[in-house]
Amino acid sequence: MNPKLRTGRWAGTLCAAIAGIAAVLPPGAYAEDFDTEHIFGFMIGSDVGNVGEREFQSQTTGRFAKDGGRYRTLNQEMELELVPAPNFRVELGTSFSAYDVNRVPGLDDRRQLSWQSVSVDFRYRFLNREAAPFGMTVALETRADRVDETTAAAVRSYGTELTVAFDREVIPNFVIAALNLSYEPEWTRTPRTGAADQDATIGAAFGLMARVKPDILIGGEARYFRKYEGIGLDELSGQALFIGPTAYFQLSERSRLTATWSVQAWGQRAGSNAALDLVNFERHQARLVYGLNF
Repeated sequence: MNPKLRTGRWAGTLCAAIAGIAAVLPPGAYAEDFDTEHIFGFMIGSDVGNVGEREFQSQTTGRFAKDGGRYRTLNQEMELELVPAPNFRVELGTSFSAYDVNRVPGLDDRRQLSWQSVSVDFRYRFLNREAAPFGMTVALETRADRVDETTAAAVRSYGTELTVAFDREVIPNFVIAALNLSYEPEWTRTPRTGAADQDATIGAAFGLMARVKPDILIGGEARYFRKYEGIGLDELSGQALFIGPTAYFQLSERSRLTATWSVQAWGQRAGSNAALDLVNFERHQARLVYGLNF
């Protein structure tokens, strides 16, 4: 099938699903001022919650389509979020992954379910946009993986993602914009062979969300990544641009739902003239996040 037609079908399906959810939700009375902590899908905002808040979050991420064959992965992460002090948030998480890989060049065929990783995420808000021209938060997430995120091979992998998040209300209480800048180094060792390698990914993302109902926000995210061999950005492996819609639903005073989907609109692998990089990145990425305060 033509990739453009396939992309159009995915976009149409997601938009129809978002419209259907919005139609069946009751008229909302839960919305207050913007709380950007959770309204984006793959990005983060500068808000970190109020002191004493506790929240459970379920995050499901799907990644689909590589350079040929069949490639489908689903990651289910469960997280506990705590706000022990003003402007400071801690998140503890663990995840499981399912893989269905068949006839993908460079990857072994696999069909498996595995316990993936454990992680801890610290966020500190340096600027509150209510008192400053924009909000700014620094997030540091560290994780340990026992299964490779792309190949599903057994590994011992350690990664850290440093993100600086900015946001600002473009139209007060109606449209908000966010910018994320990230650096993610990773160290990986394969116990079976003893092989070890390092890589790093840097990224820039821009998101825009608009309030279409008191408890519903609709918008989109554009994310650009460059992947390198070596944590010092030694040699470029590939780059990709992802674009797609995001929707946020405040289900009740204590619960929320975020749905987002992105397609690789442009990419380039080092040494290749192809219009996409389907070796270092996927063609499609999707995420569904449910949160509950308790």
